[in-house]
Amino acid sequence: MTNINLPDPVAADLLARHALLRGLPPLAAAEVAAYLVGDAVPLRAEAGQTLFGEGDVARHYLLVGQGQAEVMRYGFNGDERVFRVFEPGTLIAHAAMFMPHGRYPMQARARTAFQGWRLCRRRLHEACRQWPDLALALLAGLSKNLYDQVNKVDWMTSSSAPERLANYLMGLRERQGDVVTLPLNQRQLAAHLGIRAETLSRLLNDWQTQGHVSGKRREWVLHAPAYLEKLATTAKRPF
Repeated sequence: MTNINLPDPVAADLLARHALLRGLPPLAAAEVAAYLVGDAVPLRAEAGQTLFGEGDVARHYLLVGQGQAEVMRYGFNGDERVFRVFEPGTLIAHAAMFMPHGRYPMQARARTAFQGWRLCRRRLHEACRQWPDLALALLAGLSKNLYDQVNKVDWMTSSSAPERLANYLMGLRERQGDVVTLPLNQRQLAAHLGIRAETLSRLLNDWQTQGHVSGKRREWVLHAPAYLEKLATTAKRPF
């Protein structure tokens, strides 16, 4: 992984369009973004390279410029569990900048060829003091993430494997349409859904036989979204 020389205005413009700053007045968003990237360090990594390790001292968070990155952990049995895939324009580990232990709770690695920036923890803290609306936006975002995780735990303990898979596929459909590309391989997806890899494979084979889906590996076509939507109904909450 090597540092590269990219213009800071590119990072500032990208950050100003992030949801964290979107609620601020345009001039304020641009000012905050310029401050946050003031000492940003551009970086590039090849697919599979570690961006930061679980337990490392958390001095920086990342802004994704191009490519994809993922955060993951290894289980006690050695299996890896991917928690989230990050696309261009997203921030990685900004919540870790406020954790009392000051360490990254997960490992991040480049999923594809990656280009982005390291942003400074100290500047984020100072910006929250200088722009209270930024601090409120951070709190709102972290609160939503907490709420989503509570709902996910409840859903994972009360749903069946078909319901979980259907809900996951419908989430992909919202962003990709009826032809979807799985961001995870099937073993990673099974771990993400809390089911066995064999169960996932059997479900996909059954649905393919029944004509609900077709495809292989990571490329799938959803032929019966109404069927999947009905299975996923219990995942929907009123607010």
